[in-house]
Amino acid sequence: MQIGYEVIWEFVRRIPRGRVSTYGQIAKLAGLFRRARFVGYALHHLPPGMPIPWHRVINARGTISFPAGSANYTEQRKLLEREGIRFIGGKVDMKRWGWPGPTSQKSPGRARATRRA
Repeated sequence: MQIGYEVIWEFVRRIPRGRVSTYGQIAKLAGLFRRARFVGYALHHLPPGMPIPWHRVINARGTISFPAGSANYTEQRKLLEREGIRFIGGKVDMKRWGWPGPTSQKSPGRARATRRA
């Protein structure tokens, strides 16, 4: 089965403002275990103007993957900081700013079945 970039983009689109995810986490969510680089390729090939928050994807070390000081690095960091994400020593605290991924929510009107002894 071939997974296209669109699947990757859809998971990246779900990362909320003020949160980050890793390339590996997005790959796993898309069913691409150990294919973090593929996520990078998909983000690299985003069509211009497509509303995907690419800047919310960082590496597993909690750092931006672009070379420090490059224009891409500066742009990504600026976009993240505008969303309130803070860097300490060039790193993002994933426990504080990391996105846990999509969660399944139970529909509000459904009662849970309980078992009585």
